[in-house]
Amino acid sequence: MASKENELILLDFWASMFAMRVKIALAEKGITDYECREEDIVVSKSPFLLQMNPVHKKVPVLIHNGKPICESLIIVEYIDEVWNQTSPLLPTDPYLKSHAKFWADFVDKKVFPPSRVLWTSTGESKENAKTELMESLKIMEDELGNKSYFGGDTFGFVDIALIPFYSWFKVYEVCGNMRIQDECPQIISWAKRCEKREGVKKCVPDMDNVANLILDIRTKHGIH
Repeated sequence: MASKENELILLDFWASMFAMRVKIALAEKGITDYECREEDIVVSKSPFLLQMNPVHKKVPVLIHNGKPICESLIIVEYIDEVWNQTSPLLPTDPYLKSHAKFWADFVDKKVFPPSRVLWTSTGESKENAKTELMESLKIMEDELGNKSYFGGDTFGFVDIALIPFYSWFKVYEVCGNMRIQDECPQIISWAKRCEKREGVKKCVPDMDNVANLILDIRTKHGIH
């Protein structure tokens, strides 16, 4: 564990794509000396989590020297600013930085909401979510174009925002009876490229494990 002067604690849930973002950002910066505390957000959130994030009551929370930082994209930006000596995650150019923030925000507002509805609903709601998710992924694919990463040749902020969702693709495909590869082959190629990075490989769980968790939750809640 880090010294008191530079103590880092991450409140985590292994299948949370938002917590994955933080772990990837830390890995990209070469930061390994931190405590990762697994939260049971499905059944019972810890008093410490509720104390550190009393507003949203959710992971991830990064606690740096006793001070909590909440919301994954804010945490990633914080990590980039505090540990700014190596591997910048955001461009320094103001326009390019705002561009990256726009697309990361797009992931949160246009990719995540339908992806959640897709596995938590049935009938028309699920079908609408399936359509909306595919449309959003196609927009992301257009933005990616022929680049290696969303920022060009360098893995960065937008890649960190989106790549954790790849671990949920099997969930979306099973629940939505769809094949993302058929609709968005470049997104799949990009994801496989990202997977080769050590920081991504060790922070993004196997999609079969995520699918087993979510399908079990669906069964318990009578969602078919």
